[in-house]
Amino acid sequence: MEQTNVIKRDISEVREVTLSHMSPIHAAGPVIEPGNWAKNDPFLLMMEDQFQKGSFDIHPHRGMETVTYVISGQIEHYDTHSGEGGVLGPGDVQWMTAGSGVEHNEVPSEGMTAHSLQLWVNLPKVHKMTKPRYQNLKSEDMPVRQEEGATIKVFSGSSRGVVAPTQNYVPVTMVEMLIEPGYTVTQDLPGSYNGFIYVLEGNGTFGQNNVKASKGQVLALSQGGSCESEIEITAIQTLRVLLYAGEPIQEPVVARGPFVMNTEREITEAFSEYRQGTFLK
Repeated sequence: MEQTNVIKRDISEVREVTLSHMSPIHAAGPVIEPGNWAKNDPFLLMMEDQFQKGSFDIHPHRGMETVTYVISGQIEHYDTHSGEGGVLGPGDVQWMTAGSGVEHNEVPSEGMTAHSLQLWVNLPKVHKMTKPRYQNLKSEDMPVRQEEGATIKVFSGSSRGVVAPTQNYVPVTMVEMLIEPGYTVTQDLPGSYNGFIYVLEGNGTFGQNNVKASKGQVLALSQGGSCESEIEITAIQTLRVLLYAGEPIQEPVVARGPFVMNTEREITEAFSEYRQGTFLK
């Protein structure tokens, strides 16, 4: 059988994430900054937040998905679509498809400071107005790839044949890796995927070009081309990272506040419907 060529990914960029105080009870910083849509496609932005109750009020979304990972603390969530809520703890993920429109809120439990990452994933034009959907991905329920010196938890997509049941409109791989010092993990990815890695704890080397990074840094993956690809990660100290990668949509992006559509007209319609009370369908 002919062996398929596999591209070894490099790290193309490393950046420090710095949290700034938005208010006395909320500090935040961009992991992925909005605006460079083609570079990060299908990802729109990611924010790291440390916040207490009262930082956010109920707010709408349309045309995209939010993927919230709880680093520490506890978040209570509620949405007007289902009329239900729930609680996310450390290591849990909520994958919310806003689609045609939801109003929701995320509130730390009383007296707690929550520390989280929230990624916005774009939706293709054909799915912009899809029915809203919530997937609450509890850490203990997710499939695990276990290797000597490493545990890889698969929240979306796959890792060396271990597949998550998470439903996606855009193919996205999301894995959490815990790697012991001196061990190396290789993550397989389609070459077409854009991706990045965020270091939650420890330090290590990343990619074929052996870039060093540590806690609080984000690393962009180089392009992989049309072949299959893989990224190598080696722990120097005990390393905990999140890796996100996804298939680019390659469509126009028009974003205003919580709405992400393809045209200015669609954005205007979203705001008009929200003001007139016809937003939720």
